[in-house]
Amino acid sequence: MESYKKRFDANKVEVLKFGEYPYVVRMGSNNGQKGFINEDVEFLNDGNTISFGQDTATMYYQEKPYFTGDKIKILKPKEKRFKKQNAQFFISTMIKSFSSFSWGSSSFNVNIIKNQKISLPVKTDKKIDFDFIENYLFELEKERIDKLDLYLNENGLNNYDLTEKEKQSLENYKDLKWSDFNLENLYCKSTRGRRLKSEDRISGTLPFVTAGEADEGVSDFIGNSVIVFPENTITIDMFGSAKYRNYKYGGDDHIAVVHTDKLQKFASIFLTTAIHKSSYNGQFNYGRNFYAKDADVLNISLPVKNQKPDYDFMETFISAIHKLVIKEVVKYVDKKIADSKKN
Repeated sequence: MESYKKRFDANKVEVLKFGEYPYVVRMGSNNGQKGFINEDVEFLNDGNTISFGQDTATMYYQEKPYFTGDKIKILKPKEKRFKKQNAQFFISTMIKSFSSFSWGSSSFNVNIIKNQKISLPVKTDKKIDFDFIENYLFELEKERIDKLDLYLNENGLNNYDLTEKEKQSLENYKDLKWSDFNLENLYCKSTRGRRLKSEDRISGTLPFVTAGEADEGVSDFIGNSVIVFPENTITIDMFGSAKYRNYKYGGDDHIAVVHTDKLQKFASIFLTTAIHKSSYNGQFNYGRNFYAKDADVLNISLPVKNQKPDYDFMETFISAIHKLVIKEVVKYVDKKIADSKKN
């Protein structure tokens, strides 16, 4: 284990969205990378190491050289066979080993990190079984790639070629005409969900939507007799956060449902973004909740044709965006399948 060559304070350096060398901090997402910074390369930490948040137990494999923030330790492998292909196995066992620690734990010091033991498969000579680790990860990845490939094909998501109409929608976006519309006038009154306490919920298969961003607001799967809202509708939670639902669901009293089920799927997704832009601006919080009555007076901005919402454009535009996003996923799956056949 090594310390950083130089610690860079996020409050004293310019963090960029793009750059050559990542800036790694104690955050729990994006591989610990807050962004990029331009600093003297002599202070770069080595790649092919694990960045370890000293008081957070957040750890990530860093393939390339990087700069570090406060309290990041660099775990440098002694084993020459340690590399990208097997690093995640080591990290998963480390996460399990350090699972009892939490943010700011006073006992979580350098000596604890040094002395912590992890469990790894070994050969008869007691050396780490890298062959098993890499084969295990390969088979695990292959299984998941096969499932993803099957899902893409079954749902018609493997076609990412844009039609001429979709190409035109992308080109015309900047020249669109927009108008404001009242949500109730477009889709009738919104519906408020009903309260269902955690202790009263019966385990089942119906997604139950509450306020929050985790798991898209789905807090439970229930078997209670509740109002079942149709798929292809939009929910707005107590904070004004709008989400598209492509499945049937129930909702508590902190959820407002906008009835867009008669629209085409991609048009509803476009509408979700328009609603979110109007409702999620910090005006709703614990002290001032968003309710169905707020949805009914909400005005949203939409592209128009002949002074009416241009749903055809919305459908085409989101279809194009969808293909652009899925394109990289399909390419990734195709490459992984091709690589597996070589092996």
